[in-house]
Amino acid sequence: MGLELINVHKSYRVRGGGVREVLRGVTARIRRGEAVGILGRNGAGKSTLLRILAGVELPSSGVVRRSMSISWPLGFSGAFQSALTGADNVRFIARIYGRPVDRTLGLVESFAELGEYLRMPLASYSSGMRSRLAFAVSLAIDFDCYLVDEAIAPGDARFNERFRAAFAERARRSALILVTHSATTVRAYCTSAAVLDGGVLTFHEDIDEALATYNAL
Repeated sequence: MGLELINVHKSYRVRGGGVREVLRGVTARIRRGEAVGILGRNGAGKSTLLRILAGVELPSSGVVRRSMSISWPLGFSGAFQSALTGADNVRFIARIYGRPVDRTLGLVESFAELGEYLRMPLASYSSGMRSRLAFAVSLAIDFDCYLVDEAIAPGDARFNERFRAAFAERARRSALILVTHSATTVRAYCTSAAVLDGGVLTFHEDIDEALATYNAL
C-alpha cells in the first residue's frame, strides 16, 4: 500500500497572461509506516503539493496513484457547515467516509471536550473551539496516511498534550506526510525528509542532511 507521484507538474496562470510553475517533475513514493517531513520556504508550493496528495487539486500533468486511504490536512475545518451543530457536522463527515456515526461522534465528544457546545451551531464557536473540533474529527477517523500542514499544536497546553500523544500513536501505525518549517517537529515525528525548492522535491534519508539543505536556502 502506498502513495506514488510520477513526474507531477503544477502551474497556475497569473495576471498579465504568464504562467507560474509551482511543481516541476515531482516523483515520489511513500509507503504505509513511513513518516516524511517536507521542508520549504514560504511560497515554495508545499501546501499545493499537499492538496494534490489529498486529491483536492489535480496536477497540471503527471500521475498520482493512491492505494491507501489519505486524510484531509489535519485540523482542516473548511468543510464544516456553520449553520449545523458540531455534532451534525461530525455525523455528516462520518457518513461521507463510511465510518460508524455513533462511535465517531463519541470519540470526538470525548476528545474535543466541548460539552454542550457540541450540540450548538458552529457559528457560535470561537476559533479555538472550532480548531478543537477539527483536530478531534481528524483523529476520530482512521486513515492509512495522514497529511499535516504545519499545525500540530491546536489548543491550550492540556489539549495539546493529549493531541500530541494521540497523534504520535497514529503516526506509529500509519504513513505521515508533514509540511513544516520546524526542525524540532521533523525530528520528533519523521523518519526522513524532503526539501521543496524551485518546484523540485529532493528526498534525503538523513534528516540532518535535509535540514542542512533547507537552512542553506
